[in-house]
Amino acid sequence: MLAKAVPDVPEPDSVKGGLRYEPKWDGFRGIVTVDGDDVEIGSRGAKPLTRYFPELVAAFRTQFGGRDHPVVLDGEVVLRSGEPGNERLDWEALSQRIHPAESRITKLSVETPAQFVAFDLLAADGAGLTDLPFDERRARLEALAADLEDPLFVTRTTLDVDLAREWLTTFEGAGLDGVVAKPRTRPYEPGKRSMLKVKHHRTADVVAIGYRIHKSGTGVGSLLVGLYGDDGELRQVGGVSAFSDKRRVQLVDELESVVLRDADGRPVTGDGERSRFSSGRDTSFVRLQPSVVLEVRYDQMEGARFRHTVQFERWRPDRDARSCGFEQLEVPAAYDLRDVLD
Repeated sequence: MLAKAVPDVPEPDSVKGGLRYEPKWDGFRGIVTVDGDDVEIGSRGAKPLTRYFPELVAAFRTQFGGRDHPVVLDGEVVLRSGEPGNERLDWEALSQRIHPAESRITKLSVETPAQFVAFDLLAADGAGLTDLPFDERRARLEALAADLEDPLFVTRTTLDVDLAREWLTTFEGAGLDGVVAKPRTRPYEPGKRSMLKVKHHRTADVVAIGYRIHKSGTGVGSLLVGLYGDDGELRQVGGVSAFSDKRRVQLVDELESVVLRDADGRPVTGDGERSRFSSGRDTSFVRLQPSVVLEVRYDQMEGARFRHTVQFERWRPDRDARSCGFEQLEVPAAYDLRDVLD
């Protein structure tokens, strides 16, 4: 069951039957099936995640195992970091958990253990529950999970739209991604965007530092962008993509005059940052003179980088590239993740 993006937290009467609100967690969506001592964790796209989180498998086996009938939960695998009283979600540490080596998986399961936050119940007590209204599924989830212990949690929920709007602001300080509004009377509808999600959206002026050729071999696949730090160094902070076929070709022409070239007039290229998600993929890019400024939309930062791919808003020919620094970014007030989980 998926969510459709909306610009603001909707009023409860905007959907027939009303809405129930929840924090939007920033992790790996997971469908967990516990059948006796067998535990399976599948991603939203049905990819198996079980082997990467042995500590969660053990927790589900301990807290849900031994039942006469399977339990199926929908939720989010997350990972928290920070000192007690100042914890927050840590996407970078979570992404490191997807590793091919069994020894590495075992080591990280101890050093950076994950948590699971349940927000829906799809089967229990020998019956599938997907045809039931969400309010009833939620009530059954609360009853089933009354005695859950860390690292297993149930997300909080409210019918108060004003409180949901407060969560949108305050919970960001703990690394959460926004707010989800769920129709109270609707069944569970796999593949349909029946839920509504509100995420943080901000703008920033950034410097174009390079571009990658589209996988088709024609046009700009993505623009790499950067910001100046306090030390005067220009640092890559993310990328802009999702251009149309026509726009990709146009961008090559528009950026031609600022392509860095060597003494022989050939474009200078660089090698982009790699991760396990870019394994085997060409990360080289054409370098640009740091003079072109563009405005982008983003939701949040992960350290010194944009958490997700940012969206192109407009060119800013009126803006000096050197003035595009980290100080323009809005920093949410810190909020302890433990206060969201409890």
